[in-house]
Amino acid sequence: MSRPEHAPLKLDDALPLLGIAAWSGTGKTTLLESLLPRLAARGLRTAVIKHAHHGFDVDQPGKDSHRLRQAGATPMLVASRARWAMMMETPEQEEADLAQLIEAMRPQHPDLILVEGFKAWPLPKLELYREALGKTLRVAEDPWVKAVASHPPVSVPAGVDWLALDDLDAIAEWVASWPSRWPTERTVRSLV
Repeated sequence: MSRPEHAPLKLDDALPLLGIAAWSGTGKTTLLESLLPRLAARGLRTAVIKHAHHGFDVDQPGKDSHRLRQAGATPMLVASRARWAMMMETPEQEEADLAQLIEAMRPQHPDLILVEGFKAWPLPKLELYREALGKTLRVAEDPWVKAVASHPPVSVPAGVDWLALDDLDAIAEWVASWPSRWPTERTVRSLV
């Protein structure tokens, strides 16, 4: 499985990571919207790194922060009493560097980082699958998939958990227990 050439991911004890991998249209963001309050209710401080397949801008032309970024500030951090955002120009990169993004998130000390997208990167994943989309199931070829949440039920390899995609409480329970399982689950499984 290929991935962009970037720094390797640090899969250390200190920071549990879980990818949420699926084809476009499967409902990754919708699932995360439902999961995040359930995880917070269980006492987990959960960070999310989301991959965007297109250019995006969180800044507004004409605003001071946009003007300073356009003038060459890199990174540009804008802050208020309610939030802060850091913008970093990366014109030399063809693709976002997940390892760099995780390291940027590390000082915030989340209990768990959920990574939406980045499905080719080598990190443990929960694969979402909807048969109706007509796409392939990736669990057989991706040794990093630790669980599949699908509709309808599908057969999964030994050592991979199956969850019903419409059972949000069961998925939330599985994800909430991920940080405690992380030390033993942060490795690749055998495809044999």
